[in-house]
Amino acid sequence: MEIGTMVFLAVVVFAVLYLVMMYNGLVNLKHNVSKHLANIDVLLKQRHDELPKLVETCRQYMTFEQDTLEKVIKARQQVATAQASHDMPALGQAETGLRANLGSLFALAENYPDLKADSAFQSLQTRISALENAIADRREVYNEAVNNNNVRIEQFPDVIIARWFNFKAFDLLQFDKGELTDVDMKSLFRS
Repeated sequence: MEIGTMVFLAVVVFAVLYLVMMYNGLVNLKHNVSKHLANIDVLLKQRHDELPKLVETCRQYMTFEQDTLEKVIKARQQVATAQASHDMPALGQAETGLRANLGSLFALAENYPDLKADSAFQSLQTRISALENAIADRREVYNEAVNNNNVRIEQFPDVIIARWFNFKAFDLLQFDKGELTDVDMKSLFRS
């Protein structure tokens, strides 16, 4: 076999291996996004399961705050609906609404000393706050995975493989811009 043929075969083998590595890298990124979304789903489910317990505990004490309790229940359902459809913009909006309603609920609890002293309420408040923090952390990891995927599928030469095999961009999970501003604590304590 002559040297020109060997060089040609070596270049072809190298090119094929490079394309396979690019494809596998894109597949890995795509599955990382799915994995991180599944991690968020687990936390959302756990919080979803805790909220009825919190509302029921509060209902025993907060006889005049039905509107707030119903808003939490409604916001919980909106999150569940957006989560089930994997609609990231809707999930971000629903999460923003739920967080605002939970903030109002916890602020109103300040007016009920018996509720604040209730061990079930304290435990649920701590658990839900911990889940909120974990969701925020996982959202950051998810958004990083989405960003890595979206950048790679637009970069040359990966864009060729991405288009050829129909790799898609993912939406970031973003909450409302209002979450970036300071909380007006006075408004939370108004009835």
